[in-house]
Amino acid sequence: MIDKKLLNYFEGFLTDKRKKLFKKVLENRTRHFTVVLEDIFQSHNASAVVRTCDIFGVQDLYAIENKYNNKVSRHVAKGSQKWLNQYRYRNDGDNTKTCLDDLKEKGYQIIATTPHNNSCELQDFDISKKAAFIFGVEAEGVSEYVIENADGFLKIPMVGFTESLNISVAAAIILQDVTAKLRSSDADWQLTEEEKEVLYFDWVKKTIKNVAKIEAHYHQNIKIVD
Repeated sequence: MIDKKLLNYFEGFLTDKRKKLFKKVLENRTRHFTVVLEDIFQSHNASAVVRTCDIFGVQDLYAIENKYNNKVSRHVAKGSQKWLNQYRYRNDGDNTKTCLDDLKEKGYQIIATTPHNNSCELQDFDISKKAAFIFGVEAEGVSEYVIENADGFLKIPMVGFTESLNISVAAAIILQDVTAKLRSSDADWQLTEEEKEVLYFDWVKKTIKNVAKIEAHYHQNIKIVD
C-alpha cells in the first residue's frame, strides 16, 4: 500500500507540470505486451530496446542472461531505463525456462520473433491476447528452448535481399505496430488504478534529489508531532 501522506509530501517537491506529465504517461502505459531480451550482449542494442519500450508505453522489460550480462548504456537509453520495471534472470543455466515460466504464470503467451516457417506476419498478429515478445542474441536469434516452448512465432515482412533486422529496429517496428492497434481496440490494455498509483509513487521518488534524506526528515517530523 502507498503511504498517501508521504506521497502528498513528496509531491510538494514537484512542479504541477511534472505531476501532470506523469499522470498523462501512466494513462498510456501497458502490461498487455512485454518484451524479453535473451542473451543480448551489445549494450547499445539492449539500451535502444529499453528506450523503445518507454516510447511506446510498454512498462515491463525482461532480460535473460545465460551467457552475457544485459547492460544498459545511459547515453543510448536517454534516461528511459528509470521509468520501466526491469527484471533480470541470471542465477543459473535455466534462466530462460524460469523467465518463460514466470511470464506464462502471469498470463502471457510466449511469442518468439523469428523468420520461422510458421511465423505469423506482423500485420496478421492477434493483439487481443497478452503477449511477451522474445528477441534473441544477435545473429543466432532466440534459443532452441524458446523455439520449443513458444506459443507462436512472429516475423516482420521483408522484400529485400537482407533477411534480418537489428533487434532494436525489429523491436521498434513490432512495438509501434502492436501498441497502435491495441489503443484503438476494445482490449483491456491499461494499467489498473493500483498499478498506476504504485508507479506514480515510484516515479515521484526517482525525480526528487536526496529523496532518502527528505523521507527520513519527514518521518522524524512525524515522530515529533506524535
